[in-house]
Amino acid sequence: MVRILTGTLVEAGMGKRDIASMMELLKAKNRESAGFLAPACGLLLKEVRYE
Repeated sequence: MVRILTGTLVEAGMGKRDIASMMELLKAKNRESAGFLAPACGLLLKEVRYE
């Protein structure tokens, strides 16, 4: 899911997508309407905290 959200936010930052459409995408629960899938090679889990 992080990769999908990242790809969609990158498209919004590039002006290819309206930021307001993010809520609509999340409510629709439709992967096809989201942005491109960001590559996994840049993802890193830095820390996990449990309180």
